[in-house]
Amino acid sequence: MILALNTSTQQCSIALLHEDGTLVAEQLMPGGKGHFGDLMPALDMLLHTSRFKQKDIKCLAVATGPGSFTGLRVGLSLAKGFCHALQVPIIGIPSLRAMAFQLPYTAHPIAPILSSRKGEVFTALFLWDKENRLRQKEKDNCYKLDIFPSLFTETTLFVGNDYPSQGAVLKGLLGSRARIAPPQCWHLKASSVGALALHRFNAGDLDDPITLAPLYFRPPDIRPTIGPVPTASDLQIPKSHTGELPRV
Repeated sequence: MILALNTSTQQCSIALLHEDGTLVAEQLMPGGKGHFGDLMPALDMLLHTSRFKQKDIKCLAVATGPGSFTGLRVGLSLAKGFCHALQVPIIGIPSLRAMAFQLPYTAHPIAPILSSRKGEVFTALFLWDKENRLRQKEKDNCYKLDIFPSLFTETTLFVGNDYPSQGAVLKGLLGSRARIAPPQCWHLKASSVGALALHRFNAGDLDDPITLAPLYFRPPDIRPTIGPVPTASDLQIPKSHTGELPRV
C-alpha cells in the first residue's frame, strides 16, 4: 500500500492506494490556521476505517512543491519520519506535475497553477504524448498573472488551487485561449501524488530520504535578523535534489 501526502497547498490531503493503483481512501482538509495538525488524526482514521495497519504501508509518496513554504517542510518532515520509522522507501513528486496528471486524455497543453505570494503563481506546461505519457514542455517557474497573455499563445487547459479567483482571472486575461478545468478537478489531491509515485515505485526509481528536498523557488517571508538573507536562486533546488532537511 502507498501512503501519499500533499501539504504543498493550503488544502492539504492524505491518501492510501493499493499497489495496483486503486484508491483505498482519501481525505482533503481545508486550509486554515493549524490545519496541518489534522494530518495525523486523518491518517489514523483512514487506516482504521479501511482496516489497514501502518505495517501495510510499503512506500511514502510526498508532494515536493513548489508551494507553501511551511507546508512543504511539514510534509517532507512527516514523510521522512514515517520512512525512517517503517523502514520503507520514499518518493517525491513535483506538485505541478501531480496537478497536471489530474487531467488525462486531453490534446491541449496543460498549465497547472499554484498560488504564490505577492500576486504571483507557480506554473509549468505539460502535454500528453501519443503514448499517453505526461511530458513537461516548460519548466516550473513563478510569474505574475498579468503576463500570462505573452506566455500562453495557444489554447491551453488550466487547473489550479483557487477556482473562484484564478479561473475568472484567467478567462479575463486569455479569453478563448483559456480552457478552464471543471471546478471539481481543482486542488491538488494526494491520490494524484500517490499514482505518480506508484509508477516510480514499480520501476524501482526511489529517492534518497536524506537528500530529498522541497522545491521552494523563492525565499521565505520570514527573514533572519542576523546573517545574509537567502535569495530565490539559493533556495531553488536543481534536478539533482542537492540540499537536505534535518535527518529524522
